[in-house]
Amino acid sequence: MIFSTAYLPPVVYMMKIIRAEEAVIEANETYLKQTCRNRCTIYGPNGKQTLTIPVNRVNGNHTLVKDVRIAYDQPWQQLHWRSIETAYNNSPFFLYYKDDLVPFFQYRYDFLIDFNSELLLLLFKLLKTKSKIIFSEGYSLDNCTDQREMQVSKKSEFHNPPYIQPFAFRWGFITNLSIIDVLFNLGPETVDYLMNLIN
Repeated sequence: MIFSTAYLPPVVYMMKIIRAEEAVIEANETYLKQTCRNRCTIYGPNGKQTLTIPVNRVNGNHTLVKDVRIAYDQPWQQLHWRSIETAYNNSPFFLYYKDDLVPFFQYRYDFLIDFNSELLLLLFKLLKTKSKIIFSEGYSLDNCTDQREMQVSKKSEFHNPPYIQPFAFRWGFITNLSIIDVLFNLGPETVDYLMNLIN
């Protein structure tokens, strides 16, 4: 299966990638704006909240994903972590996992794909999965199931079953958020939850 890079990916992405024996991350596609390549969605006190990593596209609209650089003109790491902390501080497993995630919001990565990939490998470790990722060497879909469009469509039909979310009493259950929403709320049960989802 071939996937685009993703920042703290949504549930549907994680469901598919942990089921793949070996997942290919597409490094040579043209970068698309307004996708989960540099965005994730969490559940904050005011409902659904999108966190976006600012990027520099060195070749404008023709920039390949592997060449997209992270911009640090604004303190986005501090803002993202503060938002995550506000959203999940009262979740059952936030304290359990937070020390693993904090360094990603302190250390500066040059390239978006490196940041996302290291974060994805950490998620595999926290979920205790045997999933592996490799990077595409050229733009090719030979012998691969293409999962990239799954993250681009704004009309996703995917709805994961409810679990307890801290602000659900205010806004109800919100589906297909970043995997950290499941991780902070279900902890070690996250893998079983993902494996039991229906494609």
